[in-house]
Amino acid sequence: MSLLADLLSTVFERRYRAGGPAFWDDRPISAIADDLVSSRGEVSGLALARQILERFEDMEDADKRAFFRHLATAMDLNPAAVRDALNAYEATPDRANYRAFIESAEPMRQELIRRLNQVPGATGKLVAMRHNLLRMAAENGEFLALDLDFRHLFASWFNRGFLVLRPINWESPAHILEKIIAYEAVHAIDSWDDLRRRLQPADRRCFAFFHPSMPDEPLIFVEIALTRGIPSSIQDVLSDERAEIDTSNANTAVFYSISNCQEGLAGVSFGNSLIKQVAADLSAELPGLRTFVTLSPIPGMARWLTESGRDIESVAAAQIPGLAAHYLLLAKRSDGLPLDPVARFHLGNGALVHAIHADADTSRKGRVQSGGAMVNYRYDLSKISQNHERYATKQIVAASSQVRALSRTVDKAAA
Repeated sequence: MSLLADLLSTVFERRYRAGGPAFWDDRPISAIADDLVSSRGEVSGLALARQILERFEDMEDADKRAFFRHLATAMDLNPAAVRDALNAYEATPDRANYRAFIESAEPMRQELIRRLNQVPGATGKLVAMRHNLLRMAAENGEFLALDLDFRHLFASWFNRGFLVLRPINWESPAHILEKIIAYEAVHAIDSWDDLRRRLQPADRRCFAFFHPSMPDEPLIFVEIALTRGIPSSIQDVLSDERAEIDTSNANTAVFYSISNCQEGLAGVSFGNSLIKQVAADLSAELPGLRTFVTLSPIPGMARWLTESGRDIESVAAAQIPGLAAHYLLLAKRSDGLPLDPVARFHLGNGALVHAIHADADTSRKGRVQSGGAMVNYRYDLSKISQNHERYATKQIVAASSQVRALSRTVDKAAA
């Protein structure tokens, strides 16, 4: 794909130099964006799009903010035009009026983003552009609708049908391995030797989703340990002294780290597809696998305790598992979904809360965020759809009887 992008770029530049206007345009980037939306010529449109993308990368935050403000305001919907088009369609619901309505109901900035994406290599630049937008949206509420436009388009462009699942191993290209080290968000990879221990042994696996327009950039990846039985600590999984097992004896696949790599794709979920595809591939390769679980952190637990007037470091060790169960099952946001972001991810994908483990992550990070507790979310392939449906429609958290019993110990203590 990189070679194809290079070839397309070369063809474009040759065509452009042969008969197009001077590439560099000193006008404000907002004026160039306005021209791009109204442009009808393919070559001139590509030239304008390329300049916008290149100039945006080099701009300071103040100029990026001004550009986003132009897209959010000057390229926003025209409410009066939308109302008129809707009234016309309501009066005469024919093809022409429907076309007029959907055209008026789409802001010009969506077409701008599409045209920017016609430049070879633009998809990754637009993902980076949205990352900048998300940074600034917290202090600029007017950017929130613009972000919905990016997210709407990305949901189509990064549809599961376009994504490619690739295994990552010790023989993968160095530039991909470097990104696995850089993007690991759950358990830091400290060195190349550390990475080798995660990728090279036969009882370890790693898979990543890639998009054809970003062939050298993983979107999300998962690290897997093949084990006998469900592990109760990350120390056991990552120990450099552990004994490698014969994969024919493995009965459990442990998803111990799932990392989203592109901050500009926040809110565009690939996790459900990734886990299902990896589970299917592993099942085909290793028929002896019967259990698919995570070994997951509980990142919001300490904050929840603090907001409840308690301190994670002062809680007795024996209480930690019960508090963790109580937090995962009963601590909810205003919309009825769990407070914990990792819980929302796995429960939304159809998993259940299977087991809580004390002293499962004895690192400083693990102690600070959950008193060292970790959780297994189990993916029972025969119940994923049922669990997902109950969670999505009724906010019901699927959990094992053992976890529910742990949670009740906290309820009794509080009483």
